[in-house]
Amino acid sequence: MVHDLIIVGGGPAGVAAGVYAARKKLKAILISDSIGGQSVVSKEIQNFIGIKSISGLDLAKAFKEQLEFQKDIKLIEGDFAAKIKKTKEGFRVFTEKKRKFDAKTVLIVSGSRRKQINVPGEKDFEGRGVFYCSICDAPLMKNKIAAVIGGGNSGFEAVLDLLPYASKIYLLEYTDILSADKITREKAKKSKKVEVITMAEVREIFGGEFVKGLEYKDRRSSKIKKINLHGIFISVGYQPNSEIARNLVKLNKNKEIIINRKTQETSRRGIWAAGDVTDGLYRQMNIAIGDAVKATLNIDNHLYALSMKRIPKKK
Repeated sequence: MVHDLIIVGGGPAGVAAGVYAARKKLKAILISDSIGGQSVVSKEIQNFIGIKSISGLDLAKAFKEQLEFQKDIKLIEGDFAAKIKKTKEGFRVFTEKKRKFDAKTVLIVSGSRRKQINVPGEKDFEGRGVFYCSICDAPLMKNKIAAVIGGGNSGFEAVLDLLPYASKIYLLEYTDILSADKITREKAKKSKKVEVITMAEVREIFGGEFVKGLEYKDRRSSKIKKINLHGIFISVGYQPNSEIARNLVKLNKNKEIIINRKTQETSRRGIWAAGDVTDGLYRQMNIAIGDAVKATLNIDNHLYALSMKRIPKKK
């Protein structure tokens, strides 16, 4: 059977695409190892439009319930797309569990993974004081002490996100170079709340039920130092989950899928992409959802034109 659409990914963008594909009565499949994406690990989400506050697990549950409410989409959960191959009819998607599905179009919404610093305690306290999204979780630091790991743009932007909330902010950078834009650095360092520590090698994150502090090595003196705090924001970049598309579509130097921002189309006719896997400007759940809806509507238009023979099939 050749489906209309295969959606690769089950995060917020994938769910939005699934809902809209079902409403458009497309023969669609959504393939993902789980539903919810990166938001699942968040203890509390306060910036999802329309909901004042919700945990990541509860939001993932709501996502799945809404998907299952749609009768016209097939959900393949507990597996993930491993390879996409061009076919005469469109594309064939192979999964990790050796299944294969054919479709006229593909939407890649596989998201990204945050780069980790890989120190003891990081994984243990994820969502319990260790965060990767300052826009999402900065409000949790109201009148509390926080640290940001990373001296690039994302690190200093995290500091700016924390300024209205935290009582004290430490920024730790492994080298003696702060690579963030000068304007961003100066804006953050104007505040007396901010203390920048360079040549700092984070060695461990510790706590009880929640984070209580971190230990770092001063790379100048080799002394081990500790900071007591309530939250740690790791801002050392992210990595798009674009491996599945690397031989099919154009990527930028950061391995993000290059898209037409009006339509979300990639360089390959028949493949669209949305969310954090693309070269879009912002890494936000609400934006990923909107982009996925835009892509799905454009896919519906494409399929209609294809059925009316108004566009040539891809060779």
